[in-house]
Amino acid sequence: MKKGIDVSVFQGDIDWKKVKDSGVKFAMIRGGYGRSGLDEKFEKNFKNASAESIPVGVYHYSYATTAEKAKEEAKFCLSYLKGKKFDYPVAFDIEDKTQLTLSKKLLTDITLEFCEELEKNGYYVCIYSSKSFLTDKLDMKRLSRFDVWVAQWNSECTYKGSYGMWQYSDSGKVKGINGNVDLDKAYKDYPSIIKEAGLNGYKKTSSKPAKKEYKKGDAVTLKKTPVYVSASAKNPTTHLTGKYYLYDGEKINGRYRITNAKKNVGRLPMINYVTGWIKLK
Repeated sequence: MKKGIDVSVFQGDIDWKKVKDSGVKFAMIRGGYGRSGLDEKFEKNFKNASAESIPVGVYHYSYATTAEKAKEEAKFCLSYLKGKKFDYPVAFDIEDKTQLTLSKKLLTDITLEFCEELEKNGYYVCIYSSKSFLTDKLDMKRLSRFDVWVAQWNSECTYKGSYGMWQYSDSGKVKGINGNVDLDKAYKDYPSIIKEAGLNGYKKTSSKPAKKEYKKGDAVTLKKTPVYVSASAKNPTTHLTGKYYLYDGEKINGRYRITNAKKNVGRLPMINYVTGWIKLK
């Protein structure tokens, strides 16, 4: 897991060196909005964040109310992405109040139109919205092949679907930025996935399939799997078979904590709910 931020013109002029020094590991930058609006700070933010070797992704804020307008937004998005490389996904930000009265089918059609247009042009796309919008407004079965970046300002993410990023606060404080900034967590090694697949402006570097990424709450099926008492223990204390769950998704020395029930994921005190540590491929 890596911690990052997402920014737009509303953060003003950013001192990206201070941002990097504060421990930020990636940044999602607003590129544009609607069918012709370019974020006034996009070019500057992209240039200066990249100069500090901060991995960057981009998001496009949608106002589309028809699939045709979504395709126009996608074409515009492609125009300002051209010639740049992104280590994190291109996110379709669908949440505007003008879209709230649209049907689930239409909103899903709009999302598909944008994402498929970006995908066929060689970009790794994800869908950004609030937990409630993702749950109630979109048919996520039709959108299942796309990653999700879920916004839920909370101490834990309770979205039931799969997701690769979580925006957990809209009131973070980061050196180099005046005022509040959104805070995020990424659970996948996006730079490796994207570069190896030759997406987002990169040329393909490997034909090997990307390694599976694991996160908090993932179910794992064990078959006489060695279980250790800690992340550094040399010898296993037992071997387990059956269905278990990743307690927190944190990988330490190649091992993950597991728990024996979905309801125990992340519960405290940890000592009462962690079954042990296992290695995963």
